[in-house]
This record gives sequence, structure tokens and C-alpha cells, in this order.
Amino acid sequence: MGYSARYHAASLAAVFLALAVGILIGAGLGDNVVSGTEENLRGSLEADIEEARAEEEEVRTQLEREQAFSARAYPALVGDSLSGRKVGVLAIGQLPADLSGDVEAALEPTGGELAQVAVVRIPPDTAGLASSLGGSRAEAIEEDPGELEALGRQLGAQFTRGGGKRLEKLRSLLFVRSSGEGGRLDAVILVRPAQAELEPGDRAEVDALASGLVGGVAESGQPAVAVERSGVEESSIGFFQPFGVTTVDSADLTSGKVALVFGLLGAKGSFGIKDTANSLLPELLVPSQSGR
Repeated sequence: MGYSARYHAASLAAVFLALAVGILIGAGLGDNVVSGTEENLRGSLEADIEEARAEEEEVRTQLEREQAFSARAYPALVGDSLSGRKVGVLAIGQLPADLSGDVEAALEPTGGELAQVAVVRIPPDTAGLASSLGGSRAEAIEEDPGELEALGRQLGAQFTRGGGKRLEKLRSLLFVRSSGEGGRLDAVILVRPAQAELEPGDRAEVDALASGLVGGVAESGQPAVAVERSGVEESSIGFFQPFGVTTVDSADLTSGKVALVFGLLGAKGSFGIKDTANSLLPELLVPSQSGR
């Protein structure tokens, strides 16, 4: 009996020892398998990363070459096409510095003159405008956005055609800043960046005045082009399209600058790289003589 118990205990000890040895051996083999798999995966990923970096570098080099070519070709495409023409900029709310630089760069080789730049006060000083106008229309402008839109339409036309006595009278109230000699413009560039948060009443007045001004410019008979940069968070192209003005959604790109210049020459359409664009560039390949 004692021998049997001792034998049984020894057997169990041998079994547990074998299990322990097996676990240790298995763990060692498992570590080797996992370690080998990790090394293979790491090597594969590193190779993929190196390949992606090489492709990125190649694409970057090609892009830089294309940009250099575009920059050199641009003056040849638009050179002196706006010679002798006066161009104005009408910005609603603000004129971002980077977009202003894009416009100046677009016009530089064309021979066109940036004759007037004006930034509309937002929200408008309706009380001041009404007070300056006086008469029965004053109260209507403060209370009826339709009257404010009608006033804006008149002022937009006078901005383009020049010689408007009402615009000159209201200039300091209408614009937060303006520069230039005034007078008749041969073309107008329109800008409307995303507006800051406004009270509902202010929003209605801003929309009414903006619609009036753009409508007045559009009805003046001179080419008008609304522009923005390709990377803006909130596009304003949709606002301008109902007025029938030409739009360019990528004035920071060479293609956008070409479209802007041809738009100032009379090309019609929505140009650029966004969903609102009909094509990248106008089909017009030879500068139009319209408006001369």
C-alpha cells in the first residue's frame, strides 16, 4: 500500500515535470515564431515606407517642375492682354492679404491697371446711410432689406461706371476702406469671404446689400469676375453664380490666374478645381477684344 502510494505520487510528479518542461520548450519556440514574424513584418513595412517615400519625392519633383513651367509660361499666356484697361476690386466684408496678392500677381504681366480697391463695411451702417440720404426713403432703408438691396444695386453700378454722385456721398459710410482714383472701370473683380457670425437682422442686411452691389456690377455691362483661393474652408462661389458673373475658385493657382484674366476679358463660366466649376479654364484661347 505504501509502495503504491509512493509510486503514484512519483508518477504525478513526473507528469507535472514533463508538463513544465513542455511549457518552457513551447514558450521558447513560440517566442522564436513570434519574433520571426515581427521581424518579417517590420522588414516588409520598412520596405513599403521607403518605396512610398521614393514615390512621394518623385511626385514632388514633378510638381515643382510643373509649377516652375506654369510660372514661366503665365506671362506668355496673358502678357499685355489687359493693356490700357482699368480694373477695380470690390470686396464685401474684407479683402484677405493672400488673395489681394494673388490678384496683383495675376494682373502684373497683363498691362492692366488696378485703378480702385474698395472693401464694403459689414454689417452695413444702415442708420448712417439712411440719415445721409434723408427724405422718405431713409426710414424704408432701415426697415426693408429690399430697399437696401435696391440702393446697393445703384451703388454697384456707379462703382463700375464711375461718376456716381450718390456713391461719392455715401463712400465713407459704405466702405470701411477704399483707394484709387475712381472713374469708369473696364472690369471688376468681386470678393466675398466667409462672413463672421452675425445677428439675424444683420445677416439679412448683409445679404441684401451684397446682392444689390453684385447685381449692380453685373448689370453694368462690364466684365465681372468673382474670385477666391483654392483652400478656403467655406466657398462663396455659390453666392455669385445666380448673378451670371464669371467665377474662379482657385486664384492662387496659375490656372486660376489665367481664368481670371480671360474672365476680365469677357470669358463667361465657372472655372477652377471645385465642384462648382464647369471647367478648369475658358475655351477662349485668344484674348478677347470686348470692352476695348
